[in-house]
Amino acid sequence: MKTQYKHYLTLLLISILLSSCNTQKVHSNKVQNTDRPEPNVVLLLTDDLGWQDLKVYDIDEPSPYETPNIDAFAKEGVQFWQAYSPAPTCAPSRCAIMSGNHPARAQKTHVVGGGPPTVNASKTAQRIISPWYSGRMPENEMTLAKVLQQKGYKTGHAGKWHMAINHFAYPQPEDQGFDITTHNRGVTSPQKPHRLTDFATNDANDPYQLDENGFPFHQNNQDALKFLKENKQDPFFLYYATFLVHAPIHTRSKALLEKYCKKLGVDFPTDPKHWDLKGQKNPYYAAMVEMLDYYVGQVFNYLQTTDDPRWPGHKLSENTYVIFTSDNGGMEGHPGEVFTDNYPLDKGKINAKEGGTRVPLIIAGPGVKKGIQSDVVVNGLDFYPTILSLLNVEKPKNKHFDGDDLSTLLLEDPTDSKLVLDKSGKERNTMMWHFPHSSFQSTLRIGDYKFIRNYDYKNNPKTPEFELYRLYDSSNGTAERVDIEEAKNLAKKDVKRTEEMNSKLTSILTEMKASYPSYNPHYEKDMEHKETVPSVLSSSINNSQVTFKFKENGAKVVNANLIYTTNGGDRYEEWFKKEAHINSDATVTVTLPKGTTHYLINLIDEHNFLVSYPEIPAIKRIKSKKKQYSAYALNTK
Repeated sequence: MKTQYKHYLTLLLISILLSSCNTQKVHSNKVQNTDRPEPNVVLLLTDDLGWQDLKVYDIDEPSPYETPNIDAFAKEGVQFWQAYSPAPTCAPSRCAIMSGNHPARAQKTHVVGGGPPTVNASKTAQRIISPWYSGRMPENEMTLAKVLQQKGYKTGHAGKWHMAINHFAYPQPEDQGFDITTHNRGVTSPQKPHRLTDFATNDANDPYQLDENGFPFHQNNQDALKFLKENKQDPFFLYYATFLVHAPIHTRSKALLEKYCKKLGVDFPTDPKHWDLKGQKNPYYAAMVEMLDYYVGQVFNYLQTTDDPRWPGHKLSENTYVIFTSDNGGMEGHPGEVFTDNYPLDKGKINAKEGGTRVPLIIAGPGVKKGIQSDVVVNGLDFYPTILSLLNVEKPKNKHFDGDDLSTLLLEDPTDSKLVLDKSGKERNTMMWHFPHSSFQSTLRIGDYKFIRNYDYKNNPKTPEFELYRLYDSSNGTAERVDIEEAKNLAKKDVKRTEEMNSKLTSILTEMKASYPSYNPHYEKDMEHKETVPSVLSSSINNSQVTFKFKENGAKVVNANLIYTTNGGDRYEEWFKKEAHINSDATVTVTLPKGTTHYLINLIDEHNFLVSYPEIPAIKRIKSKKKQYSAYALNTK
């Protein structure tokens, strides 16, 4: 009898446990009730917003820009103090976030791209040449949007795209997994004839009519809100890419311009073309930051106040993961105008130092700890695998991710870096950036240290080959600030660490098959080995095989690449790269890809000088003549 009773109790216990399992499910380290529907995602990517542009990131000198909505949102989730963009410019970061591929691996390391390597302004004035890099994200890329679309999510894009050779070139959002896409620039459209005119009014016929709070109508934001309103009955993924706060720096709100002139203690501008006061003293830019805050605040408010039709009794915000960040560090300005200042971080957009890559990042959503400030080092490359994990969506087969999953960190302890694991299952402590353009750098962060390799150091006394900085001291378990300004170069003092980090950087770049900048043999000033560069003597074609004859003039040819296009002469002419074979008889051979219309060869010698055949003029000259690269290349016809 006792045995039967024990057997009955055992069966009863099993039944209760099974019933419990049927009413609950484990979802990304968090037990959730089955009545909770699939979570939504809003990825809110701002444009050129700096780490020091938000009040919630105040450090040292407080930011004068007012951002109450973003500050309030930070209390709803995790605010990261050591968050980075995948690249110091727009397009590579956007492609990396959407594809999960590091810019170096994807050969998408800067904006535009898709052209033969050449100098920008003058054949003789530029020392170093950017490598070939892709103009876009491949059309067959398994993007985050495609994965979610295939899982039944309604996918929407609102705002900037810039993941192709041109804003409107192929592939567009609808080619990359988005059901709905809108591109209206709204209030960021230039004022005419200049930025001290054409302010928004209360006139009902004004396309930028001021609302009840005095802010101009912004179609970009309305498009994002419209997507939420029309698709909340389904699980949704909204990629809201703001045009704010990218140049041109202007505001359609005269009241905001006047407000910040007064707050910054500057006179109302009379010259619409320039602003040269250093620091965070530009009233146009200040107004843009507050406008951004106002508009994204409307998105936050909509999620927080709108009932979830898929989850009665709950608001959309209770089941929506929101990621707020920027595509790169703040753009500090251009010739003739100072925009803002990323201090204490050094440099800004278009530079791989901290000011160009460190970005604001706030993540909130179901199960994410609230009101937490974290010093864990994270990157935009982490978004793709993290979102899939939070949504309990399987990763695509054979899909490579260069970022890592942050879901455990977000749901358990956002301050514990040990919860972010690399591909080997160990605590991640390494992060790399590759920017072989403009500032010509690759950088590596390991723990508290930041290493910089400069490629344009030869015959250049202003630029050292290596830089090493200790950003923090985390030896006691907390990140104590040491040199986030990157002001104290330790490379010559800490030689061993410098050598180890340089070797590690080489290993990572080699595995990714990264491309590097080369020296310009036409540079007018002295450069060691310039007189030994090879020369191309002739080319011939037999069917689809091309042969180039060359002569070595003292330096050995170590690399050869075919640069070709399949749409020469088209509006969006786009060029690709293919490795060519170097033969022992001083020839290079390569088979032209099917459909090639124009082509040229690039030879790189042992001293890293690049020789092009035919020669491609400077980009500025090509544009001034309103021509395209194909006009100077070899034609298959």
